[in-house]
Amino acid sequence: MRTLVIETATAACSVALIDQDQVIAQRHEVVGRGHAERLIAMIAELPDGGRATRILVDCGPGSFTGIRVGIAAARGLALGWGATLSGYSSLALLAAAAFGRNPACSDLAVVLEGGHGEVFMQAFAAPLRATAPFTSLRPEAALEALSPDLALFGNGVRFITAIDPLRPVQDVLPDAADAVSLPPAFAALPPVPIYGRAPDAKPAAPKAGAAGLVA
Repeated sequence: MRTLVIETATAACSVALIDQDQVIAQRHEVVGRGHAERLIAMIAELPDGGRATRILVDCGPGSFTGIRVGIAAARGLALGWGATLSGYSSLALLAAAAFGRNPACSDLAVVLEGGHGEVFMQAFAAPLRATAPFTSLRPEAALEALSPDLALFGNGVRFITAIDPLRPVQDVLPDAADAVSLPPAFAALPPVPIYGRAPDAKPAAPKAGAAGLVA
């Protein structure tokens, strides 16, 4: 079964085509806020235009806009191709990649940049399993919650090293190709956003007297 993986939860935008547990093609760019402009073009650059029988998309936590762009594209392609659709967490993806590249590592925490000066954080152990629920915390609170020798991975580690320069960290972004390392249980989330905190934008309040109107 061929799987298209879509990753847009951070400043990186990446896609990968996986067949029989092998990555057969991939694209990865650091685009900042440019996911909407690059994602579909990157998918089109894959073999057969990225067409797959299954689509796997990052549901977050991470960038509010990036997550929505990725999920919207995944839903549209799944509908058009008749493909199955499921999601995964950006935190689990980075943990799986870190364990795969660091076989001696048995415990770690993933720290991603959040909003309003906070970080998204979750601890994991090998073989991949979450050892704590993910949280959104101020860097000071996140540091207090971490054991002093725990290695940290993710694009939010700079907020930690600003407080504790000696902490072992790796500043990395999620990559769609690393989804090949995700156990099935971590790649079966509903394809809905995991924001971690309420989005900054809120729906406009209804105008006075609008209640009861019928279109």
